[in-house]
Amino acid sequence: MTNTNTTKPAAAAGTFTIGGDLTVNRLGYGTMQLPGKGVWGAPADHDEAIRVLRRSIELGVNLIDTADAYGPFITDALIREALHPYTDDLVIATKVGLTRQGPNVWTPVGRPAYLRQQVELNLRNLGVDRIDLLQLHRIDPDVALEDQVGELAALQSEGKIRHIGLSEVSVDQIKAASKVAPVVSVQNLYNLADRSAEDVLDYAEANDIAFIPWFPLATGKLAKPGGPLDELATEHKASASQLALAWLLRRSPVILPIPGTSSVSHLEDNVAGARIQLSDDEYEVLTKAV
Repeated sequence: MTNTNTTKPAAAAGTFTIGGDLTVNRLGYGTMQLPGKGVWGAPADHDEAIRVLRRSIELGVNLIDTADAYGPFITDALIREALHPYTDDLVIATKVGLTRQGPNVWTPVGRPAYLRQQVELNLRNLGVDRIDLLQLHRIDPDVALEDQVGELAALQSEGKIRHIGLSEVSVDQIKAASKVAPVVSVQNLYNLADRSAEDVLDYAEANDIAFIPWFPLATGKLAKPGGPLDELATEHKASASQLALAWLLRRSPVILPIPGTSSVSHLEDNVAGARIQLSDDEYEVLTKAV
């Protein structure tokens, strides 16, 4: 029998079921690094971007995270070109609620009519009839949260969205949004070196909400020569990024890391991190290092 963890290493991360009905391998792929500099415009190497997406599937990734703001709409087009028609087990999570005025410029807009427009454009650009996981990219402070989530709930009732998630939110905001519609995922900044969203992660775990950490590979000074991450990486014959992912996967069963890259070789290195099993002592060393 073929060892799927060898041919599809992402499967070694184990699975999580989003919203009670979308089961994915816990190590996914984020597309934010595919567009040009500043997450703006076409990729530097279009063909390599297509190879990265196709290779991610070959490695067992079946959760791909994108957003209308990436490019904008560049990553949606790349996903469709590389992977359409999609396999039944592929979950494409996308986001709406941030507008782009240029490279590295991000402005939240949460007016209901705008959110509806962007959901419709996501459907068209991805080539799907329903978005499996639609996340509010940022809460617009100038629009009532209830109105923003309420519009997504309306689209959900129309069959255009399967599940609703949030991004960069507090526990109180999750609770407020959950009064309007079920929240099945939260995407916050979280990594080995920055655990400022610890309370959000704990709340997500207690409520079986998927926690999707963005910028998951940040290691800060931990990876410096002679540091704890560098020493463990040497012992495991692994990269610091692989150890950082292994720590996240061990940290909580609801964590779904989505490391991004525009290189096939980096993708393969990242996904191989799913195979690394940290001992209790190793996990504690990394946990206490920050």
